[in-house]
Amino acid sequence: MTDAAAYSVVIPTIGRPCLADCLRELAAATRDHPPEQVVVVDDRPEPGGALPLDAAGALRARLRTLRTAGRGPAAARNAGWRTVVTPWTVFLDDDVQVLPDWSRRLADDLGAAGPDTGGSQGRLRVPLPDDRRPTDWERGTAGLEQAAWATADMAYRTAALAAVDGFDERFPRAFREDADLALRVLGAGWTLRRGRRVTRHPVRPADRWVSLRAQRGNADDVLMTRLHGRDWWSRAEAPRGRLPRHAVVTAAALAACVCAPAGRGRTAAVAGAVWALGTAEFALARIRPGPRTRDEIVTMAATSAVIPPLAVGHWLAGLIRHRRAEPLDVPRRPTAARARARRTAAPRTAPSGSAP
Repeated sequence: MTDAAAYSVVIPTIGRPCLADCLRELAAATRDHPPEQVVVVDDRPEPGGALPLDAAGALRARLRTLRTAGRGPAAARNAGWRTVVTPWTVFLDDDVQVLPDWSRRLADDLGAAGPDTGGSQGRLRVPLPDDRRPTDWERGTAGLEQAAWATADMAYRTAALAAVDGFDERFPRAFREDADLALRVLGAGWTLRRGRRVTRHPVRPADRWVSLRAQRGNADDVLMTRLHGRDWWSRAEAPRGRLPRHAVVTAAALAACVCAPAGRGRTAAVAGAVWALGTAEFALARIRPGPRTRDEIVTMAATSAVIPPLAVGHWLAGLIRHRRAEPLDVPRRPTAARARARRTAAPRTAPSGSAP
């Protein structure tokens, strides 16, 4: 592959054991078309032991590490790509595993990129259990297969990253920072393509409260609206969450709590019924497509009662935190270019509490 485009790989990590599998599969898949360098960005707040870098095998000599001390994945990726000198920078998450023909397909993807192509997205595959229905968390992870521009496997021209100054570090977690970057790259006049290379994204272990922590992303959605306008959802091909329904359920709960002590029993009863029906509908929508085990049902019932007020709380916190964020002055791309970049994102068939 002497004519293949030169590229470097940037992998932010918080020291999860899965980094070893990521590096091992990358080394195995790039024997014929290796990256010029592999930049592993250690984003642990405190050093917690050595990273499993020897798993990179033949790539170990091309690998170097940086530290960003817990500033988040956006800052970690920025630190990584800003040291890259190749025309293309490929971002991989530390919990993915590229397939054996990845580098060959990557060369094809980058070779097919025209001069106006700013990025090429890999196709994610999330293995789900064959012997039972997937859990709420597993379905949420599987939604990555339809996610647009996910940096779990995303190649960007380094020049395009420089043109938009990379990731916005106001996004503190692995949520919406990739959509924000993609919209700014598109706005700067580049196009984005979906490539043919495939990367496996296993479902990582999680405790039963992971869906509660995921609600923090509602604050990031506020920042997206501030920066890109109310139509960013459609332009980023992002599925709308349940926030409007969560707001109704939360308001009903508050009304019941306020009206009952005030002696307005009928109003409190109606509001309580709205809260109960809304909570039950949400829980059933998450339980029905799942394995329906006792543990899953208990988890869904408990978290479905907590998620609506939690989601609204994070949304309100985002309104306060990002109240001074100014809309981006990004010129829209020409219509023809916009049409080339569009693709259809399949909607999720079942709600998952793992997404805001």
